[in-house]
Amino acid sequence: MQALRDGELVAFPTETVYGLGANAQNPAAVRKIFQAKGRPSNHPVIVHLDSPRFLPRWVREVPEAAMRLAERFWPGPLTMVMPRASNVHDAVTGGQDTVAVRVPSHPMAQQLLTAFGGGIAAPSANRFGKLSPTRAEHVREELGEQIKVILDGGECQIGLESSIIAFQGQSVRLLRPGAITAAQIREVIGELLIGADVESPRVPGGTSSHYAPTTPMTIVPTGEIDARAEELSEGGRRVAVLAQRLPLKGHKYVTWINAGRRPEQYGHDLYTNLRTLDKAGCQRILVQDVPEGERWTAIRDRLLRAAASVSDADDSGSVAVLP
Repeated sequence: MQALRDGELVAFPTETVYGLGANAQNPAAVRKIFQAKGRPSNHPVIVHLDSPRFLPRWVREVPEAAMRLAERFWPGPLTMVMPRASNVHDAVTGGQDTVAVRVPSHPMAQQLLTAFGGGIAAPSANRFGKLSPTRAEHVREELGEQIKVILDGGECQIGLESSIIAFQGQSVRLLRPGAITAAQIREVIGELLIGADVESPRVPGGTSSHYAPTTPMTIVPTGEIDARAEELSEGGRRVAVLAQRLPLKGHKYVTWINAGRRPEQYGHDLYTNLRTLDKAGCQRILVQDVPEGERWTAIRDRLLRAAASVSDADDSGSVAVLP
């Protein structure tokens, strides 16, 4: 608590990923988040609260639909973007007239927020654009020297970032998919628009390339994963594979992870598996394309952004995503 009050950075677990937190009412402290992550200053951060009762401190106008969603999904992995209150600093909002807020359900996050008694601004505790951390050790490896306190709450339950919705006039728009699906949101509010338009606010994870390993990554159609792994590993080139099954045969120079076919488990393990493959000393990560369906939407979103972060330098210089 004292570290936050002193303007220092504190990493803490949420049910989604680990956050890199600072006192949201201290702009100098919030700027330390951007410095540590290498994050552009116009990217907003999410303000974490321990209860919806504090919304009026941060939000100028709370739509009725937001209150219904809060009642249904908070505490939980839903971030809502609403008009900011006059006291909210540009460092938190990226200079926009909106603020992103959520109430996390992780017990350690709740304890921290309740004891602190204020809002904690916190994006994921990793370098900007890289893989989000789902364990305290991931935070220590990447940002350890720049953080005053790292709270270890074990492995994150969900493993993917929160769903983000924004209120634009009378419309509600899903800007980032997460564990709370579009269908679940529609059950509460009815109509829901999908994806950003020209009037949508900037939100965390909204860039076309994000959540990326350092090793170049390619998404491969389901039926081609073995053939591509064998082709790319010819001549002793080391290749890593993230698939939903075991390989059809052994490949001498291929590191293969079978992530399974259950979307909740796949999502929970995604960043840990990609970190493992990133450290395997391979020249390329191949990811078997995931199935269609809403339970896979957030996973597909993260994989497409991760693959868009690199170019296929060995081939034509095109983005490393296959149809």
